[in-house]
Amino acid sequence: MTEPEPRPIRHLDPRSLRGLAHPLRMRLLKTLRHDGPATASQLAERLGESSGATSYHLRQLAAHGFVEDDPDRGKGRERWWRAATEGTMFDDSLYNDPDPAVRGAADLFMHEVATHHTEEVGTWLGTSREWPEDWRRSSDLSDFTLRLTPAQARELNDKLHAVIESYRDLAPGPEAEDAAQVRMHLHSFPFPRSRT
Repeated sequence: MTEPEPRPIRHLDPRSLRGLAHPLRMRLLKTLRHDGPATASQLAERLGESSGATSYHLRQLAAHGFVEDDPDRGKGRERWWRAATEGTMFDDSLYNDPDPAVRGAADLFMHEVATHHTEEVGTWLGTSREWPEDWRRSSDLSDFTLRLTPAQARELNDKLHAVIESYRDLAPGPEAEDAAQVRMHLHSFPFPRSRT
């Protein structure tokens, strides 16, 4: 079995952000990225939605280039969808866009990302006993408080991103039976006390 070609990272602009910033669209894209191709009906069942709603929002995602038809699947009227991109990059300039609709979409997008992260951590905590001991010991739920300038915080984030990206080249092949998808959450923000 050959590894699929890596998909690009999508850099959001005002138009694509408005096309993505919807709770169901973000859940659909996340599910296709993590679980692989699916039909609208399969996604509706997984997400507890109607197939009409998933079909509509998949078409909206396709119009903005986030999902596409999977040519290797589907027969007849059965339409399979797959994620067209591996990930999404959010530019902070979207928060300052002159259009209030873009700023609102930026707020919604970031709140949905935070909600997804919280759900993923909760799922891990609720199911961790189902995983082998090696995986439980390999997980991490840590937090740190550092006193930094904005420039130092950006430098630290850039270094952490570089370390995480370096592991993409080290990813084990499909023959590694003990490998699993690992989600990494990196949250860094100033703590309100630091403003005084």
